[in-house]
Amino acid sequence: MNSHPPKNQNTKAPKNGPILVTGSAGFIGSHVTRRLLADGHAVVGLDNLNEYYDPKLKSDRLALFAKHQNYKHVTGDLADRDLIEAVFDKHQPKRVVHLAAQAGVRYAAENPHVYVSSNVTGTLHILEGCRQTGVEHLVFASTSSVYGANTKMPFSEHDSTEHPLTLYAATKKANEMMAHSYAHLYNIPSTGLRFFTVYGPWGRPDMALFLFTKAILAGEPIKVFNHGKHRRSFTYVDDIVEGIVRILKKPPKPTEDSTKTPKNQSTKTPDPASSRVAPYRIYNIGNEESVELMRYIEVLEKELGKKAKMEMLPLQPGDVPDTESDVTNLTEAINYSPQVNVEEGVANFVKWYRDYYKA
Repeated sequence: MNSHPPKNQNTKAPKNGPILVTGSAGFIGSHVTRRLLADGHAVVGLDNLNEYYDPKLKSDRLALFAKHQNYKHVTGDLADRDLIEAVFDKHQPKRVVHLAAQAGVRYAAENPHVYVSSNVTGTLHILEGCRQTGVEHLVFASTSSVYGANTKMPFSEHDSTEHPLTLYAATKKANEMMAHSYAHLYNIPSTGLRFFTVYGPWGRPDMALFLFTKAILAGEPIKVFNHGKHRRSFTYVDDIVEGIVRILKKPPKPTEDSTKTPKNQSTKTPDPASSRVAPYRIYNIGNEESVELMRYIEVLEKELGKKAKMEMLPLQPGDVPDTESDVTNLTEAINYSPQVNVEEGVANFVKWYRDYYKA
């Protein structure tokens, strides 16, 4: 697993020009960056190192690879148009992994303008940079939250996502539509990945596993929403990274068969997962095995050797009871198959947490 820095960092000559990774000091972005560097790629990392959560955690992630000979870092904000233009102009990236965003579903209710500035305006600046430099493939982060009010399980990319329940989800849905329009207008091969409940070492402090671990070790109660009646496609970060790295090598093409005929209609409608008019694809990326939240907590209790005190609470506004990922399309495209179950993944996180916080 990738919970610790590689002992022997790859020092091969970079392959095929630099890859721009936005959010390179973030949870998923730092794991992706380390993997790309280990594979011999040159990486330009962009991160604003903001204070949404402890900046030290971001700095420590960055320190794992900041001195790698094939890594160059830019500290700056996606919403800074001049900066993003300068990054593309100077480094001329061939491929882009766009992971930077204002994260957190619930934080959006308190700071909506931050989400639009980062997730919408910032993504526009990335798309413009891709257009100006003729990027060969843009892979960008979306989220399972776009499924919103959809209750059909498992969630499929071929289903409608017209009813997001949070502003965060709405900004990510906007990103998907913006990417399609740019793919069509400027022939920018673009792939969106809808992440499902990613967890693992170096995770964000506002995520459930992090919050639960901290509270249980301190003897404090954990907040269990919807009275624990949740199911989630918990996905270990290494499985996410593997999918990103593989799909980055496969820029999409327009698909002639990307229409479907609903049973109650006689005319064909566009398939949300692909496009006849643009090099564009959307994929779910997650674990097909959906796990009950209470089971997740049980695994954590076992690893910590301590029982949790639980404060049972109702469903939060904008939250969905269950998620379940259909990854059939991604499996067909890149032979995607998550390898890490929750027992192994939670154990890896707890080991990292104890090491990092001397807990």
